[in-house]
Amino acid sequence: MHYKETFWMACDSTEQLRAEYGPFHTRPEAEAEARKLGFGYLLRYEHLLDEYEEIQEVRCIFIELPELAVAQAMEATLHTRCATCGESASHESEWRAEVWADIHEFEHSRHFVRLFEHSRGQGLKEIANWRG
Repeated sequence: MHYKETFWMACDSTEQLRAEYGPFHTRPEAEAEARKLGFGYLLRYEHLLDEYEEIQEVRCIFIELPELAVAQAMEATLHTRCATCGESASHESEWRAEVWADIHEFEHSRHFVRLFEHSRGQGLKEIANWRG
């Protein structure tokens, strides 16, 4: 006798490195929590079990919550990271990131700071020639 066990998670993106919260027994519970957390996706796990209740197969299905995914795509944070030593920081505006980079590169000669933009659902994207 085989049967399927389903549970739900709230998650912030479809990427490998994502935040997940749960599990929940029902979709409405997971949706409510996703809205509270500002997450744009639900993740439905389906476990196919055998007669000994051992997992034979796992299925993962992402479900986008459109109204939250659009709002998240608009929100972006800036992150600087030194390509030489790995020191990093988060910033609210580009000029703050540039000040941090100037100070870091002044204090550490021959270090190179890179700028990244992070938005939920999109992940990190490097902004090339940002100080050009």
